[in-house]
Amino acid sequence: MSNFSKLSPKQFAAIGAEFDAIRNRVLADLGERDADYIRTLVKRQRRLEVGGRVMMMIPPTWPLGVAALSVSKILDNMEIGHNVMHGQYDWMGDPTLNSKNFDWDSADTAKNWKQTHNVEHHTYTNVLNRDHDVGYGLLRMSTEQKWEPRFLANVPLTVILHTFFQHFVAVQNLKLEEYLIYKTKTGAQLKEDFKPVWKKMRKQLAKDYLLFPALAGPMAPLVFVGNVAANLARNVWACAVIFNGHFPEDVEQFPESVLENETRGHWYVRQLLGSANFSGGRLMHIMSGNLSFQIEHHLFPDLPAHRYAEIAPEVRAICEKYGLPYNTGTFLQQTLSTWKRIFKLSLPTRGNGRARLQPVTEEAPLRMAA
Repeated sequence: MSNFSKLSPKQFAAIGAEFDAIRNRVLADLGERDADYIRTLVKRQRRLEVGGRVMMMIPPTWPLGVAALSVSKILDNMEIGHNVMHGQYDWMGDPTLNSKNFDWDSADTAKNWKQTHNVEHHTYTNVLNRDHDVGYGLLRMSTEQKWEPRFLANVPLTVILHTFFQHFVAVQNLKLEEYLIYKTKTGAQLKEDFKPVWKKMRKQLAKDYLLFPALAGPMAPLVFVGNVAANLARNVWACAVIFNGHFPEDVEQFPESVLENETRGHWYVRQLLGSANFSGGRLMHIMSGNLSFQIEHHLFPDLPAHRYAEIAPEVRAICEKYGLPYNTGTFLQQTLSTWKRIFKLSLPTRGNGRARLQPVTEEAPLRMAA
């Protein structure tokens, strides 16, 4: 039974007002320390990238170079790219940190990512038939999703998804399952949609596997392998963080009917129930893009993520006040719970599911916007 049934309309309204108050207070407080934070982080990320690429050309420092470049790519992807493209720093008026202009060191185009993530995922979080992040069209992640024999490969496909995560995210907007499995998209449509994706993919592949190895001259093999390792580290880490925030066993998923007459309070509660946190120190939070506070991120995706640690106690107190769960645990606990769910859903379940995921494609307004 969903926790939705525990609350009255009056309670939903009160919850909406309390979370709005938190959001408005933080928005009113944004200023120099937030700007300093993101600008300092960008500088450090760039230094790590330059230093890493140089050290990879020197055999004795190659391991340090790979580590530095890996950290650089993770920071660019998580704490910088993900959060900047959410519009968390648009208020600064800095064109280099504006969500409309920013592009990241990843195979996915900024435009496609903002459609599938900012619009579809954050508007329809964990709503079956609407949120394509529920399984990415590849995995079965809900008992309500109709079981098909292909889902016997849930576990190995999840390993592949972690390994090549930036490329799976890049093609997510193509909805490949509609062409390959359900035959609802034509080859011509797919080819047209793939053009901007392939353009960005080519750019990334050429940069990491042609340009920088060529610049290294006789050290080209070292640089090539180092770039493979750094991209792999970024892919696996980013995918693990995202899965731990969305797929532990106690995280709820919802039928489309939950969207009928959905109020702001209902939207907030759905974000709470459809997300999970994991604990850690300051370095863990930064390296995860503060998605270790996935609950707070889903409640307030447009607030600077480094603020989530400050408001998390307030969010938890509201959950306790209204008898709502606050799903959190260690990184290992959430990882084990997520993989348990992946394995269980690879097999037929009672009732064999009812829904086939065909997510929304049109633009939709975010309910987070006041």
